[in-house]
Amino acid sequence: MTSPGGARSHDADVDVLVVGAGITGIYQLYRAREAGFSVLLLEAGGGVGGTWYWNRYPGARFDSESYTYGYLFSKELFEEWEWQEHFAQQPEIERYLNHVVERFDLRPHIRFGASVTAAVYDEQGARWAVTTGDGGSFGARFLVAATGVLSVPHFPAIDGRERFRGEQYHTGRWPPEPVAFAGKHVAVVGTGSSGVQLVPVIAPEVASLTVYQRTPNWCTPLNNGPITPAEQADLRARFEAIRETLDTSPSGFLHAPHDRATFEDSEEARLAFYEQMWHSPGFSKLTSHYTDLLFDPAANAEWCAFIAAKVRSIVEDPETAERLIPKDHRFGEHRPPFVTGYYEAFNLPHVSLVDAAETPVVRVTETGIETADGVREFDMIVWATGFDFGTGALLRMGIQGREGLALAEHWADGPRTFLGIQTAGFPNLFFPGGPHAAAGNNPRYNGDQVDFITSTLVFVRDHGAAAIEVTPEAEEEWTAMVDRGAARSPSFGERSYYFGSNVPGKPRKYLLNSAGRPKLFKEIAKVQENEYAMFLLSGSPAPAGTR
Repeated sequence: MTSPGGARSHDADVDVLVVGAGITGIYQLYRAREAGFSVLLLEAGGGVGGTWYWNRYPGARFDSESYTYGYLFSKELFEEWEWQEHFAQQPEIERYLNHVVERFDLRPHIRFGASVTAAVYDEQGARWAVTTGDGGSFGARFLVAATGVLSVPHFPAIDGRERFRGEQYHTGRWPPEPVAFAGKHVAVVGTGSSGVQLVPVIAPEVASLTVYQRTPNWCTPLNNGPITPAEQADLRARFEAIRETLDTSPSGFLHAPHDRATFEDSEEARLAFYEQMWHSPGFSKLTSHYTDLLFDPAANAEWCAFIAAKVRSIVEDPETAERLIPKDHRFGEHRPPFVTGYYEAFNLPHVSLVDAAETPVVRVTETGIETADGVREFDMIVWATGFDFGTGALLRMGIQGREGLALAEHWADGPRTFLGIQTAGFPNLFFPGGPHAAAGNNPRYNGDQVDFITSTLVFVRDHGAAAIEVTPEAEEEWTAMVDRGAARSPSFGERSYYFGSNVPGKPRKYLLNSAGRPKLFKEIAKVQENEYAMFLLSGSPAPAGTR
């Protein structure tokens, strides 16, 4: 086999085959190699980064603090890489991940341009046979699908999209070459996390910008800024304390929780606190807010009223302001986007908002977008319409387990997992960072799963077994817990894409673990204390030379 990172290699047979070179997949590659396994990573794209390779649209950046999103397994790495901003932009994120791959000599173990088209489990040999779109064929004892939850762009079912003669882009598949906006009439469809990042960046360049909004969100300021030299020194000095907090925090953030509930404060004190929250960084508006924000409807309503007043004070046109204020969900029931200059963009004379609930989109024409009010013509349409969240990538890999059971069939009514890492009937298949992961700072929770998976691989090796799979009973118990949690606060609302609501025909099942990291930690401890009683071990590995 030639270098997996180069042009066309021979087929390979390894202990661990990882799919996806995002933050989770890179970490799994590193951990499996350090544990002594032969390992190869397959990546559909032309470089590392996963979400941060494909999502390179103008304005794409972290909304978790940079130094909390990166890797914590190496103090030296933490100290030598100096993030330039508290919330880094995509180019810096991509540079960081390439630095990690080079520093730990991981690139020789990665094959790019290799999109998995089939993964079939051979029960007799206890191995996975994986094929890729570039003609590759691979064998592996363990298959780790680190394909992520934001991997498959979703386009709305709007008639005529293929007929548009202008430029079209999806924020989740942005081209590596610069896109020219200057002097063009541009439509942005969607106002989720990517749409609200893109709009204020391109607004000053374009001849006109029309934003098509289906559902407004409770947007609050990101409050980004450069990391000063003094802050850099402080971060390096506090590495061990930072790592301890991030490794144990329920949300995976450094933000300190608040010490009281909303109505324990006077009205004057609450307003002052809301102002403090408005100016606080990113997700601290959730994690450091009043303790009952997501549990008490009256507390949530008061915070929403504060945000609504802010929107009205920023957006000069009263009708536009009202359209930008959510009326159908509370703060936190959808993933709250964090913005820089988003509301201010609507004060520019050439920026307008179309409420697709009031005037639905009828079709895309050759020259523009038609709504109930008529046709607007554009040079470019940007689809900021999100992803087939949670299961999209996994169900497109052609995965077949025992007796040819297709994962798509096993999950026909929604995903069924244990710990969000395994599903019954699919031995030696793991999917960290997939469905039934937790809301919060994703790399921290996904890293917990990778650490457990690596320990599990070592356990199987040390016990001389060929395969491991979760029992149907453990899968049923975990999935039932997830389903129960979907009906309790602070779960996201059913209209959120966390229920698959943005994809027609997708089962409306909760795709997160609302019990979060504490529940994951508790169950992992139980598994290890009980010597993996929730799993079935079978067979013995194939003798050397028979693969």
